[in-house]
Amino acid sequence: MTFSLRTNAFSAGGGIPKKYTYEGENLSPPLTWSGAPVGVKSFALICSDPDAPHGVFQHWAIYDIPAQRTGLEEGFKPTPPIKLGLNDFGSIPGYSNVGYGGPLPPRGHGPHRYYFRLYALSTAALPVKEPATCLEIAKAAEPFTLATAEVMGTYER
Repeated sequence: MTFSLRTNAFSAGGGIPKKYTYEGENLSPPLTWSGAPVGVKSFALICSDPDAPHGVFQHWAIYDIPAQRTGLEEGFKPTPPIKLGLNDFGSIPGYSNVGYGGPLPPRGHGPHRYYFRLYALSTAALPVKEPATCLEIAKAAEPFTLATAEVMGTYER
């Protein structure tokens, strides 16, 4: 079985509904996964936009997700041991840099791609100092990554 990540909120490569954006309710979409490799002890999830005008913009990081989980419900709010990373919205006045920050590309910039990437990890807890940024979490996950799965959606303003 192949490690895969899915959502019923939008089709793979399709448009992300406004509900899951900063223009809407800013809820994280529901996500499910299957086919995790043998030896997985936790998961980490990072959502990023590689089409941002000033380089990759990080929208969400959630990590130390226990191995027995097979998904995150819509609008997921973590409880220990699950931790949230810092997104890139902290650089924009009036926006929170903690938790999920939905799509909000510049108006007229064309469609942006949002990659939700799930890492199956061989460690129960990532060795990062809190609060960790999305990039710090991704870097810490590298040596422990057994497999990755992703789903991508698009959004345009």
